[in-house]
Amino acid sequence: MHGWLTVQENAQETIRRLLERLLTEGIVDALLAPLRTPDGRSVAPVLVRDPALLEQAAPLAPIMAVNAGTALGQITATGASGRVGAVLRNCELRTAVELAKVNQVRLDDVLLIGIDCLGTYRVPDYAHMIENGLDPVAPALAAARQGQVAPAERSMFRPACTMCERPIPGAGDSYAPHIALGLLGVDNERRLWISVQDAQLAGQLGVETAKEPETRTRAVQSLVAARAAERDRRFAAFGERVHDPISLMAEFSTCIRCQNCMVVCPICYCKECIFRTDIFDHSSPRYWDWAERKGGVRLPSDTLLFHVTRLLHMAHACVGCGMCSDACPVDIPVADVFRAVGQRVQQNFDYTPGRDPGEEMIIATFREDELGSLGQPE
Repeated sequence: MHGWLTVQENAQETIRRLLERLLTEGIVDALLAPLRTPDGRSVAPVLVRDPALLEQAAPLAPIMAVNAGTALGQITATGASGRVGAVLRNCELRTAVELAKVNQVRLDDVLLIGIDCLGTYRVPDYAHMIENGLDPVAPALAAARQGQVAPAERSMFRPACTMCERPIPGAGDSYAPHIALGLLGVDNERRLWISVQDAQLAGQLGVETAKEPETRTRAVQSLVAARAAERDRRFAAFGERVHDPISLMAEFSTCIRCQNCMVVCPICYCKECIFRTDIFDHSSPRYWDWAERKGGVRLPSDTLLFHVTRLLHMAHACVGCGMCSDACPVDIPVADVFRAVGQRVQQNFDYTPGRDPGEEMIIATFREDELGSLGQPE
């Protein structure tokens, strides 16, 4: 069911009150929602049982310090103690769907709540805005009313956001959550667009049934087209830079193998990881042997092997959240690499990460006829 939700005070307060209703009326037993940290300089996903804590909810804050899809896994994978309502950005929704396929998230007792993503800032940039008394939400909503998504003046979105072609929950081939709230292309000072999968819940929430306005349809299409164009531009630039093992090695030449990208990646779900064992803690004589054979050996070693192994393991399911690039201390565009490689893999298998929980993950499925065209003349 699609329709309108009347704004009370402002858009963020309206969403906060909706979340409060879900909890107080027993529709969910707990909420995984973004709450402001005590100093207000950041936002973090919090599992909330006490409705009073929702006074600190910041569902529209344009910051993603962590991918909340992994947090949903932490509180559901081995069994939740009740029904959880999870407020997620669309890349986090894709994460939840992908992790559900490998039993790292359980969706059977989760109420998924998606909100139009109007872009996010890097954690230090967001903190700087707050420190300077700036409200990053207000300009985002103002732009959205005009059918646009744009950063605040003299600010920049996270690179991953600028090429995210699936920012709207339920739009196109994006998975439709149980509740989706729309801000783009509507008068979000007066009302929010809302989609509710369950008619009874829609009635309980007082959804005013209506047809999606043309202004929103056009705004979503325009945003998706612009993001796809930026994605294609960045992928083309990557293709020009990287075309053989030497150029791939150059892409990661500044890597210090801190493994931050792996730690924050929501799709690196393995409980036992080869890079968290002593397999790559080589004995001292081995380094000497390598240096003798090759003339020299780079330290730390195995940096390229680390990234290639990760690519082989999870590029097919990369959701494009960009956490890897954010976490890199030497500013390697890790997300560009993984998304560019991932797109080719996904196209070959007609696979879209986060599209459908029932769609089998590529790495877990074998078909005798897959990749049959490889090596064949065009």
